Amino acid sequence: HVQLVESGGGSVQPGGSLTLSCTASGFTFSDSGMAWFRQVPGKEREGVATIHKDSMTSYGNSVTGRFSISRDNAKNTLYLQMDSLQPEDTAVYYCAAGTPAGRWWARRWVPQTYNYWGQGTQVTVS
Repeated sequence: HVQLVESGGGSVQPGGSLTLSCTASGFTFSDSGMAWFRQVPGKEREGVATIHKDSMTSYGNSVTGRFSISRDNAKNTLYLQMDSLQPEDTAVYYCAAGTPAGRWWARRWVPQTYNYWGQGTQVTVS
């Protein structure tokens, strides 16, 4: 079975940093496009960052320059380094895994693209 487990969330002051991790199992991690999404209660899920299996990255406008997504295929782990955190970044952050399908890059910002999701980790900036 596929499993994604996030860790690293917590509470920080504005301007602080956190690094989130997502450990994957049950599928070929190195073949999968991966993403971080976040969600605030009552609002739609928002794309934060994506990373191609070949490590091409993209970011949501609100986090560009502050966040960095990366992956370590040897460890089956996805990361999100978050710097200069602001209260508006407060949300539950979710790790998501795609498939090797060629359409993934074009559809990477659409939550429905992703077949597998982690349980989420809370990030609170206050």
